[in-house]
Amino acid sequence: MQHGFGNSKEASVRAKQLALTASTLAGRRRAGGSKGQLVRGRGHHLSAGLRAASPAPHSPRIIPPPPALGPPPPPLKCSRKRTFQIAKSFLPILEWLPNYRVKEWLISDIISGISTGLVATLQGLAYALLVAVPVGYGLYSAFFPILTYFFLGTSRHISVGPFPVVSLMVGSVVLSMAPDENFLIEGSNATGTNGTGALIDTESRDAERVLIASTLTFLVGILQVVFGVLQIGFIVRYLADPLVGGFTTAAAFQVLVSQLKIVLNVSTKNYNGVLSIIYTLVETFEKIGTTNIADLIAGLLTIFVCMVVKEINDRFKHKIPIPIPIEVIVTIVATGISYAADLEKKYNAGIVKSIPRGFLPPEPPNVSLFSQMIAASFSIAIVAYAIAVSVGKVYATKYDYAIDGNQMIAASFSIAIVAYAIAVSVGKVYATKYDYAIDGNQEFIAFGFSNIFSGAFSCFVATTALSRTAVQESTGGKTQVAGIISAGIVLISIVALGKLLEPLQKSVLAAVVIANLKGMFMQVFDVPRLWRQNKVDAMIWVFTCIASIILGLDLGLLAGLLFGLLTVVLRVQFPSWGGFGNIPGTDIYKKVKDYKNVIEPEGVKILKFSSPIFYANIDGLKSSLKSTVGFDAVKVYNKRLKALRKIQKLIKKGKLKATKNGIISEPGINNEAFENDEEPEDNQDLQVPTKEVEIQVDWNSELPVKVNIPKVPIHSLILDFGAVTFLDIVAVRSIKTIIKEFERIDVRVYFASYQDNLISQLERGAFFDDTVRKDIFFLTVHDAVLYIRNQMTYNDNQDPIFEKISLMQESKEPIDFTEASHPDDELDVQEEVCTLELNVSIPLPVALSCAVRVWPPASTFSINKYCLWILNISAKWRKSHFP
Repeated sequence: MQHGFGNSKEASVRAKQLALTASTLAGRRRAGGSKGQLVRGRGHHLSAGLRAASPAPHSPRIIPPPPALGPPPPPLKCSRKRTFQIAKSFLPILEWLPNYRVKEWLISDIISGISTGLVATLQGLAYALLVAVPVGYGLYSAFFPILTYFFLGTSRHISVGPFPVVSLMVGSVVLSMAPDENFLIEGSNATGTNGTGALIDTESRDAERVLIASTLTFLVGILQVVFGVLQIGFIVRYLADPLVGGFTTAAAFQVLVSQLKIVLNVSTKNYNGVLSIIYTLVETFEKIGTTNIADLIAGLLTIFVCMVVKEINDRFKHKIPIPIPIEVIVTIVATGISYAADLEKKYNAGIVKSIPRGFLPPEPPNVSLFSQMIAASFSIAIVAYAIAVSVGKVYATKYDYAIDGNQMIAASFSIAIVAYAIAVSVGKVYATKYDYAIDGNQEFIAFGFSNIFSGAFSCFVATTALSRTAVQESTGGKTQVAGIISAGIVLISIVALGKLLEPLQKSVLAAVVIANLKGMFMQVFDVPRLWRQNKVDAMIWVFTCIASIILGLDLGLLAGLLFGLLTVVLRVQFPSWGGFGNIPGTDIYKKVKDYKNVIEPEGVKILKFSSPIFYANIDGLKSSLKSTVGFDAVKVYNKRLKALRKIQKLIKKGKLKATKNGIISEPGINNEAFENDEEPEDNQDLQVPTKEVEIQVDWNSELPVKVNIPKVPIHSLILDFGAVTFLDIVAVRSIKTIIKEFERIDVRVYFASYQDNLISQLERGAFFDDTVRKDIFFLTVHDAVLYIRNQMTYNDNQDPIFEKISLMQESKEPIDFTEASHPDDELDVQEEVCTLELNVSIPLPVALSCAVRVWPPASTFSINKYCLWILNISAKWRKSHFP
């Protein structure tokens, strides 16, 4: 017997195939694990395909047994490939250096490195003035950080070294912990004066300040490494572009004020804290009469020449292969003039004087100072990190590579935030430009180790600068090879050229710093654009800028961050909402206030709430509901109960009569129900018996009682939850209460465009029950509208008398209707049915249905008459069909 197989041979082959499939499934099932499950799925489909291809009607079906738990997965094995991958994650140089294109990139990196090195040398000298340490230590800060970042950093374009904002923050800590007042001395050992003319020991002061700056740098590095290991690179997301723009603009203003007194060569006190910039400006202008003319002229000429040449570089950057290194040229010229004219002796000009030659031996940090600078170091670390990552991301995006930004956390609280912000801001610029990503955690670690290493060699905190990075990128720099070459140029300056720069005026270095602030000051023109695009972002920019100027950079950044978070909270707590309508002929729904041609479905209101719903904005949802539908569901329900209570009292007094057609007043009787509605509402005692609720009342028509009941012109409400991402337990309970409040006044609530995760949240919140079911949820608003239309069409086809009869049948205590006289032209119900039966042949089931639907008036009702009536109709039907 073949049982549908072609022949016995074919049946044998078929049986072997099925047996092989079954054995394969069983073997893979025993193997366990996720791979086994995937193979089981393929085997199951394979056997199904074999069954479908077989012509046999009685083919055996392979039903796999339930999967068995397999053994635990084998332990991870350490292979050479895996070890190399882990090493590359910690040393990104292993990723890009083997792929370095020597013939294509080396020449460009050499040219870029030389240009960047010259600029870094001068900026290192200038930014040392911001830190209030001897200028020679700025060269160290421009050299050592590059060495470690070359191995650990992920950005190919940023130039690592001092940055004015971070340097100013470090300087504020240095000045607060080592002010001039702590080094006042008497006698011949005095080497300088402070703003009041008292003698100070500058050698001891400078040594202490260098120790404080290097210790702070070491602490900043530790914090950055810790943050990188803890994967806190996500913190950059909370530093919005308007916040960073306002902060860096305020920092530029702070730098300008701090360098102004150097350009004028005016001695002032060192102020720190709130309003310090105001005090510095006041004292500077009070002593402006003591300005050194030689320093002022040198500074103004330097600012003018640098800004003009930088503008030429920007406008003709496509024609000039290499930007003109104007800072280098100006510095060389100014040094030569100062040396030839002997400006220090003849005009008492302030010069650099001495630059240490060679390197100082490494020194351990002063750990006892950690407790005094932990807060400041955190802010500096974050700002340095943000600057570096922002610059790096610009070029990473342009050149299509990734930056790992979690290796930058190396400072304590205040300095950590500021350094982080600056690094991220600059890194983002070039990451976007060259189409690659920056990993904040890796950058945290890279800058952290750079600062730890630099802190041991008397350096101050390093990050990156947009101007120096722009030079490295615009001169053709492709990788960090350009950075290591720039470090070589700085090394030459430290070892051999430092002595030649000693006649250089400090006002020239301060002017170089001011000229490099142009890009930051130009951010002021972003405010009008931000105001047109988003007023909240413009407010964040302005608030952060003003707060940073008045409160100082560390407190100002914190205030701006809190203000930005506050705007987010307020926008979530008071989101946009509105009633929606349909564009005729489409399934598109738009806000009624914004579009003229949209039409609201008849009897339906659609509300879209554009925010997550939680405890803080649930009242906003309720108020938006009242505004959209035009009434308060709770107030409507209480008013209706109050009206029913009055109707009940008047019926008992005989002043109103309840008939099958509704409630009427007795003719000739003064209806005292039309009394003023001055009775206070009592929400506690508004319970009305079921039989009274069953009295059919058209609440939108004039009632026989004078109770001011708000009209309810809708029968359905649709909540568009397309923009609702989550619900908390307060929102779940409140929405369920809203549904019940509207259901009590005969308004059905539906939900549309919900996200899948909302259903699981509602289920966990015990939202669904016998009255609130999942059938009120629709994928789109249009689906909900179509469903409502179909429901209303079906309800309109129903007999309202039948609905009234059904209510009376469900009532435990039937309503005692009084008899009402029929008009002469009104046909009796029984006669109407009989007439219908005589004229039209109706089957028995239809006749019974008609009899039920035209239930006789309650005044003539009795069970015997009703039974005889039914039998009479049935007999007539049989007689007409079976004569």
